[in-house]
Formats: sequence, structure tokens, C-alpha cells
Amino acid sequence: MITKQKPSPDKEYHFDNFFNISADLICIAGFDGYFKRINPAVSQLLGYSEEELYARPIHTFVYTPDLKMTIETREQVYKNKPLLNFENRYLTKTGELVWLSWTSMPVEDEKLVYAIAKNITHKKKIEDERNILLTNLTKINNDLKHLSYTTSHDLKSPVNNLLSVFELIDISKINDEETLEFITILKTTTERLSQTLKNSVDELIHKDELNASIEELSLKENLDEVLLSINSLIVNSKIKITIDFETVTTIKFNKEYLKSIFLNLITNSIKYSKPDTFPSVFITSKKTNGKNQLIYSDNGLGFDMDKVRDKIFGLHQKFHNHIDSNGIGLYLIYNHITNLGGRIEVKSKINEGAEFTIIFKD
Repeated sequence: MITKQKPSPDKEYHFDNFFNISADLICIAGFDGYFKRINPAVSQLLGYSEEELYARPIHTFVYTPDLKMTIETREQVYKNKPLLNFENRYLTKTGELVWLSWTSMPVEDEKLVYAIAKNITHKKKIEDERNILLTNLTKINNDLKHLSYTTSHDLKSPVNNLLSVFELIDISKINDEETLEFITILKTTTERLSQTLKNSVDELIHKDELNASIEELSLKENLDEVLLSINSLIVNSKIKITIDFETVTTIKFNKEYLKSIFLNLITNSIKYSKPDTFPSVFITSKKTNGKNQLIYSDNGLGFDMDKVRDKIFGLHQKFHNHIDSNGIGLYLIYNHITNLGGRIEVKSKINEGAEFTIIFKD
């Protein structure tokens, strides 16, 4: 029989060891905006001595473009609102940018904020590289398709004109056999060229559909996969997600495209939620005029549609001053849907959220 020994109440534990050896940045800050205590990781990452870090207000180390948002967020913490996974950038003493993800807990009676920050610079660089690569590949692919469509379209007009000319020629008035033979050859060649152009366009459209494999997909199962993959973000943001897939439970679509659509829409709703308001999302499906539709709405910052209507799905278009905005999410969503013959519509007002209606191809 093994008896567990209870810790002695007199035993001294050196909790400072956790503070000193942690690779994460651990800070105690005052409501006056100055560090009161920091662990060695802070000095090591930012390159300042402890004396320098204690001597200056904390906001002076923040990267200037992130300063306004940082100060506004800090004011909310002072109002006894805990902070979870807040990301901003700091400048090191050598001028290097580092990304930090903060979790902070205020203690109003002490006028202190206890905070832990993780260095996520490497993660951000990987995300940026991935986004750049994805954007470039998508753009190259779309440019090549556009070139192919344009070339085919531009050639069709002169080819059709040639065919019209042949129809107008009265070959009964031509007595020279060699000339008649040339005309026949030219007409046959032009007809073949016209058919080749038509086949090329048809093949491009067919390849678009083949490259993205289509299968019967459960809306709920694919949404659940996405929610599981960003579970910590869902929990920390306290987002409320209401789902109603009773009318249409499955659609024929590409699995990766569908998950990407869900992922980008949900993370955008979290990223662009209104201050002091927990994000809320409603996702439903329906069938209208024989077409399956997915309707996604949130209660976020919304858009001024009069200003952004023609560029909302454009590449690198940004409509809010969020430091992590890259203008790629909606661009990808639009391409996923239109590449498979569907379309997407948007309704929105400033501070009243947005509603996206996705109409799938039959």
C-alpha cells in the first residue's frame, strides 16, 4: 500500500524560479503605465537593460502603428476586463520588430496588471510567407486564365468576320479553279480555328471544375472540423455561433474550399468584432429557386457598402484599421466560390455587422 505524503505547510517553494526561467515574457505593470517587475526574458528579447525598461513608460516600446490600439486596449484592462491573446508589435533596441501575444489580468485593488506574453514573431513570419505564396499563386493562376479567356475572346471576332466574308462570297462567279481551291482551304481552316477557340474555352472551364474535386459535403461536419482547428480562438474570443442547417444539410462543393470559406468568415468576425461586444455569428442554409444557399451573418464592425461595394473582394483591400489585416480572406472566399460557378452577395452597414449569401452552382 502506497501512502501519499502531504506537502509540509512549512516547506518553502521557490516560485521565483518559474518567474526567472520562463521563456515567456512575464510582467507586472502598474496602472501608471510603468513596469513594476519583469522577468529576464523581457530584457533578453527587447534588448534593453532592466533599468531602461523600468525607466520609461511601457507604451514607448510599442511599435508606433500599434500604439493607438494598444492604449485603447490597456484602458479596457484598467476597467477590470481581462485580456486574452491580444497581439501587438514591439520595437527592440536594435530596431527589430517582434510580435507578442498578451494575456493580462488586472487587480484593481493593487492597481496592478499581471501579464504574460508569448513571442509569436516566427509564427507571424510563416503566416506572412504562406499568405504571400498563396496570393501569388492565386494571382498567377487567375492571370493565366484571364489571358487565355481574353486571347480566345479577342481572336473570335476576327475569325467570325472571316467566316462572314466567306458567306458573302459568291463562288459561282469565280471561274479560276485555283482561286476556288484557295478559298475553300481558307474557309475550312478558319472554321477549324473557330472550333479550336471554342474548344479551348470549354476546356478551361472544364479544367477549373476538375482541379477542384467536387463531392457531397456535410455542412455541419465541415464546419465542426474548422471550429475544432481554431478551438482556442473560439474559446478566448467568447464568440457565439448559432447554426441552422435543417433546410439544406449537404452541398456539392470542394472540401478544402468549403473549410477555407468557413475559416476566413469566422476569423474575420472575431478579428473585426465591435469593441466591448462579444462576436456573434448566425450560419444557416436554404434553397431558393432550386439553388442551395449558405447565409453567414455577424454583429461586427460591418462595411460602408456605398464606398466598398466594387472592391470588397479585391486583393489586399483593407476596410478597417486592424494591424493584422492583409486583405486576402475575402479575396480567397470570392475565388473559391466563383471558380466553381457560384456567386456571393454582401449586405452590410457600419457597426451593424455583415451578411454574406453564397449561392452554389447547381
